[in-house]
Order: sequence, then structure tokens, then C-alpha cells
Amino acid sequence: MSEEDAINATKGMPATAQSIRDDLSSLGIAPGMVLLVHSSLSSLGWVCGGPVSVVHALEEALGPDGTLVMPAHSGDLSEPSRWKHPPVSESWWDTIRETMPAFDADMTPSRGIGVISECFRSQPGTLRSNHPSDSFVARGPRAEEIVSEHSLEFSMGDHSPLARVYDLDGSILLLGATFECCSSLHLAEFRGSYPTKKQIERGAPITLNGKRAWVRYQDFDTYDSDFPLIGKAFGESTGLVRTGPIANCTAQLMPQRALVDYAVKWIEANRR
Repeated sequence: MSEEDAINATKGMPATAQSIRDDLSSLGIAPGMVLLVHSSLSSLGWVCGGPVSVVHALEEALGPDGTLVMPAHSGDLSEPSRWKHPPVSESWWDTIRETMPAFDADMTPSRGIGVISECFRSQPGTLRSNHPSDSFVARGPRAEEIVSEHSLEFSMGDHSPLARVYDLDGSILLLGATFECCSSLHLAEFRGSYPTKKQIERGAPITLNGKRAWVRYQDFDTYDSDFPLIGKAFGESTGLVRTGPIANCTAQLMPQRALVDYAVKWIEANRR
């Protein structure tokens, strides 16, 4: 969405850091929470201050005792033969494996996650997990605990920031984003058993023993097409999804642990 489109889509006055903070509090976001946010700036309409205002509003709503978490994935640091959006020619694959710069937690930008998360990633004091393609960023008292032990293998599994948010009984905010973006459902995929579950080999450039290296590692193939169905069923079955307006969008707030536990059972019952 262009800035002109965002202006034209905005109903009434533009959102500000204060108005977004008030909306977050009305939705149920309170000081001291551990909050995993998936976001879309364009869904909010025109925001005075753009992603900076949104990050400030989230941090103010959580207060100094709260911990803010966001994805900071960099999908271009991955096995090129598996790229789909868009794919690249097979003749390019070896060049990519040989020359793609190694993951650098400070320098590597996120990709396809949105400008709010990228703004948060670049904020001084934000910590990032050390995974080349599926990293998360966090800020607050529990940040180091959440991001410090991110396994290269099975990157959305029990040794990931998602599992640490689960352990801390954190919440998920879909801020103009859909359940297709809800990475916690990949933790449910990891924990669930279903006939089409498949282990695959992935690859990425990292720094190993002081030198760039292309490493291969194991993971599960992920599938997000049924995530909206899971989210809808979870909300209807449990009543645990709170919805409300934040700026120009309808946001959804829910407990992560309850969602993951529900999704494991849903996946095992419905995936074939």
C-alpha cells in the first residue's frame, strides 16, 4: 500500500503513538506481559511517525517489566532450491550457496516480516536470536532468556524462542496480521504427529570457527495454509481470542500456550 493509499484508507484522524497505546490497553495488553507481535503497518492506516510510533506504543503499553518479541526472519539466507516466492533458476543455486553473506545478528535485515518488526530489530538494545533464517528479536527483562538458545535445527521447535514464550505463558498479538503469519502454530506443527509430517534438509550461511560456511541442517517441512482454519476454530471453541480496534485495523490478542496446545490437537485430528 502506498502512503497515499494509507491516507485515503484512514477513517477520521490519523493514529499516533498515544492513540495506539490507548487502543492496545483497551484490548487487554497490560504492563509486565510477554507479548509476541505479528504486524502489518499498512493495515493501521496512516500513522503519524510510522513504525517508530507503533514500537513506542507497544513498549509503553508493556511498561518496563514487559517483554516485546517479534519475528525477524531472513528467508533469503536459506536453501535456494526451496525458494518459491519467487523461485530462482537452478543455475543460480551454487552461486547463492557459495557467496550469500553469513548471517550477522546486527547487520542482516529481516525479509517479508514488515517494517514494524524491522524497525524494532534495529532499535538499540533489542536482542536477536542466532538463527540465519528464522530469528526472533526481543526487548525487556525476559529478552535474553527468550532469544539466547535458538537451535539451528528444527528452528520453530522446542529449542526456539517460540517455546520460551510458551514457557513464560506469553501472549500473541496479531496487529493487522492474519493467522497465516502466526509462527507459534509452527511450534504446534513440531509437537504434533500427523501422516504428512516430513523431515527435510535445509541450508544457510553462518560464521563457523571464524569463517563463512554453508551448513546443512535438519528441520520439518512447514505448512501454513490451514492456519486460518486453526485460528478460527480456536477462537470459536475457547473464546480466548480478544478482538478490538487498533488504529484502522481489527487486532486479535490471545494466550500463546492455549493456542499451541489447541493447535497440536487440531493438526493431529485434521491433517492427513
